This record gives sequence, structure tokens and C-alpha cells, in this order.
Amino acid sequence: MMWLRSNERNAAIKHYQNTCQRCHKKGSQAVGREVKIEVHHKEGIGNWDKVEKEIFKELLVPVEKLECLCKDCHKEVTYD
Repeated sequence: MMWLRSNERNAAIKHYQNTCQRCHKKGSQAVGREVKIEVHHKEGIGNWDKVEKEIFKELLVPVEKLECLCKDCHKEVTYD
């Protein structure tokens, strides 16, 4: 889910104008004409097992290691 919301993914979709680079179909949400555009890593992902392990280690942690903060407090503890 993290990748689906990433700035890099969104930048690629914007850069390529929400259009498939192979068949040139335009992404659409129109009923009956839905076309979902996905983003592909052209060079692959080198060591997926290592990437997955780091994601679980750093981001997908137990609830005991998380807390809920307002935007201002989150900014304060993250950047100060």
C-alpha cells in the first residue's frame, strides 16, 4: 500500500499522462470503460527479499511501537 501512495508513483503517472507506454491506452474510471494504469519498475527490484525485510523492520511494526499524533505534533517530533 505504501507504494500505491508514493510520490514517485504519482510522479510517473503524471509524467506519462496516465497513459500506457506500450499500447497507449489512457487510464479511465468511466463506467464500462475502466482502464487501470499501473507503474512498473523497468529495471526490476534488485533484491526483493531484502527490500521486504526492511519494510517490515522499519515501517510495518506492532501497534506498541506506534502512536497517533496530530499533524503539528507529528511534525514537531519528526523534524525537531
